[in-house]
Amino acid sequence: GVFLYHHLQQKVQSAEALAQKYKQQQEALSAQLQVVYEHRSRLERSLQKERGEHKKTKEDFLVYKLEAQEALNKEKQDSMNRYGALSSQHKILKNQHEDVKKQLLDLQLQHNSLKLEHRKTLETHNQKYAQLQQEKDNEVTNLQDTVFKLREESKLLRKAHQEVHSQLLNAQ
Repeated sequence: GVFLYHHLQQKVQSAEALAQKYKQQQEALSAQLQVVYEHRSRLERSLQKERGEHKKTKEDFLVYKLEAQEALNKEKQDSMNRYGALSSQHKILKNQHEDVKKQLLDLQLQHNSLKLEHRKTLETHNQKYAQLQQEKDNEVTNLQDTVFKLREESKLLRKAHQEVHSQLLNAQ
């Protein structure tokens, strides 16, 4: 009986030790589980906060996107208006350019015509000038010939006058 009692006593002690060991393991696991729950709770709060911030960021982005779209549409409209105005101005300037080009062409034709007329007038003038110069030269030559003849004639008349004078003096 003592042997059985002793054997049972050892089994009870072994079971108590084992129970104590399991109890310590359970307490350690319970503490670890508590830490895990607290960590999970913090993560959930952090996740909720992140979701809230994400939702706010998403709303802010949608507002920004809407404002940016409106600004872009306004800028696009302004650009289209400016393009229309510049296009009209371009057409007007293009027409003016065509008109000025046409005027330039007309003036060039008129200039060429006047140039040709001037050249003809100049040639006519030069011909008249050459003709008048020739006539003047002929007239000068004729006058010189006439002067020469008159001088010769004058010499002859003087000579004849002198002879007549000498004859008169002789006769007297």
